[in-house]
Amino acid sequence: MFLSRVWTVALLAIPLVTTACIGAELDEASNDEASEEAIGEAEAAVTSDNGLFANALYHNALTMSGFTPRDLSLTALSWSVLNQNARTALQNPGPDGALSRQLVQYVVGCALKPNQSFSFTWTDTGGVSHQETYTGYLGMADWWVYGPLTDPFYQRYISACLAARTNWYGTSVTISLRGSQTSMASSSAERGAYLVREGAFWGNLFSTTPYVRACYSPPGVDRARALQRDCAAGHLGVDANGAAVTKQCGPIAIVGSCDTLCSAVSSDGGFYSQCIENPATSLMVRTDVVITSFLPQ
Repeated sequence: MFLSRVWTVALLAIPLVTTACIGAELDEASNDEASEEAIGEAEAAVTSDNGLFANALYHNALTMSGFTPRDLSLTALSWSVLNQNARTALQNPGPDGALSRQLVQYVVGCALKPNQSFSFTWTDTGGVSHQETYTGYLGMADWWVYGPLTDPFYQRYISACLAARTNWYGTSVTISLRGSQTSMASSSAERGAYLVREGAFWGNLFSTTPYVRACYSPPGVDRARALQRDCAAGHLGVDANGAAVTKQCGPIAIVGSCDTLCSAVSSDGGFYSQCIENPATSLMVRTDVVITSFLPQ
């Protein structure tokens, strides 16, 4: 169970009705109203316990040259024991510092519980001190506050969580994340409000050779691109010759259609329980540490 609230930056509204007869417009308006009510119910169920937070992690925050998730995994997720490289990155007043802080905010949201937080201060170029406090949400690895994150299983789950919350445009979009972990369970209201299966994410950003992969659900591609969610579907661009191409989402390697790469979806959440780890090297090796993302209609 995981919902990220829409606070769209560049896409405040998407035209839902183009040219159609008045009757069709009324029917669509009625459907939109019902959809909004369902989303509201799902969000209310979550906010009563944990609250909602944004889903707009910039793709280049995942593998910055001076700071990566691996820097965080070497110690407990606590400012008092962070290594100097991580501290320097988080206190950098420039653009790289902003990306580092955003990355840690999302890491904390995936790893810690709502009653846990990560706090520190940094000073901007004008000499103004800023207090940062990032609150947990999913609790995938809440024990990380006591020691380093060395277990590959949890490294992979948090990596999948980060990848699923990454957006090429930095635009925040409402999503539902589901998987086999208890913290990823979904309510019937959530499943009813977020019906469009977008894709799946897996990998390990904490390894010595970090990687993350994604696949797309073909029926969800158009909706994902309409919402500027391109890290499973890929964003459209042109090559040097002006031909249309589908581009990767930063370090997230889009490896194909989930229909061919992943197992049948679960009956209790519609998520993929397994996907091929790396189609480029083997079609036999699978991973079950996968997070599937869903969008509202």
